[in-house]
Amino acid sequence: MTSEAGVAIAAPALRGEEFRDDTRQVAGRVLSGAELAELTTLDDGASAQAILVTVGVLTAALALGAWAWTPWVVIPCVLVIAAQQHALFVLAHDAAHYRLFRSRPVNDAVGRLIGSVAGISMCAYRVIHRLHHNHLYGPQDPDIALHGGYPRGKRYLLRKLATDLSGLTAWKTYKYFFGAPAGNADTGSRARPLDDTSPALRAAALADRRGVIAVQVGMPIVAWAFDGPDGLLRYAVLWLLPLATLLQALLRLRAIAEHGAPAGFDSPLVAARTHVPTVLSRIFLFPHHVGYHIEHHLYPAVPQYRLPALHAALRSRGVLEGAEVESFSRTWGRVYADRVRADAPTVPRTDAS
Repeated sequence: MTSEAGVAIAAPALRGEEFRDDTRQVAGRVLSGAELAELTTLDDGASAQAILVTVGVLTAALALGAWAWTPWVVIPCVLVIAAQQHALFVLAHDAAHYRLFRSRPVNDAVGRLIGSVAGISMCAYRVIHRLHHNHLYGPQDPDIALHGGYPRGKRYLLRKLATDLSGLTAWKTYKYFFGAPAGNADTGSRARPLDDTSPALRAAALADRRGVIAVQVGMPIVAWAFDGPDGLLRYAVLWLLPLATLLQALLRLRAIAEHGAPAGFDSPLVAARTHVPTVLSRIFLFPHHVGYHIEHHLYPAVPQYRLPALHAALRSRGVLEGAEVESFSRTWGRVYADRVRADAPTVPRTDAS
């Protein structure tokens, strides 16, 4: 769908439900209406394939770990499971943008199921994620608590990652995905998602949260029913352990890679960051093309499988000249430097994350 100015809008473009394109500092009409129409066209088969691959790898790792049940097999399976749980989060993110399937009821049903299995409310996340897109690095951006104030030094990073890996961060993550983003500890601000949310999205978020709780209560019961105490133990080690520990570290690293220590705040070209992934980073940090983050902020109506084509189109037109397109190794050095560059913009720090 496009606006009168020819700008793609993530459907449905209803007041209180839209994800607005962020084309600040992008001169003129970069892409034609025909190009945008092609790039924003949803392909149900591509989304189904992405889901099947993630679920297939996840199921295989769970089955192998439960069958072998030795540390030499379980440990690598836990690593794979954490990576695929992260991929589930990304697929739920796509559903929150209405980008999985053409049919909104199907999109939301599948997105809610994916989110529920991973322990998150897709509909509640949709409510707060709209603010991140529509007010990037503004007072209403709920994600500043996650990535603001960098660089802080590697000691700070190691302390935070140790907290993630201990499982102590998990409750904050799931509180966020249930629709309660952290406030900014320095400014006292707190995003107010319901002030900019349609009644339909509010009702869906409430219902979805109840569904997630039901699924999460049911999963250990099913594990017990299949194999008694042994089934419950396998469920705890192979599912809950990576969900509460390794996944938390992956989510932190990706959030900071996308928006930490930005070159500026007044455009997604510098306030967001794109990483053209390596094989390893694609598996663990940027599944389902989520590393094309500048492109995603510019045109959130473009589904994940078309982001590489959007990246190529924008690069060929020079739009990404001077933009934050980096390798993860360079981002690492910049975000986790011990000192802020003299010319770097600053955003209030918060320890809410």
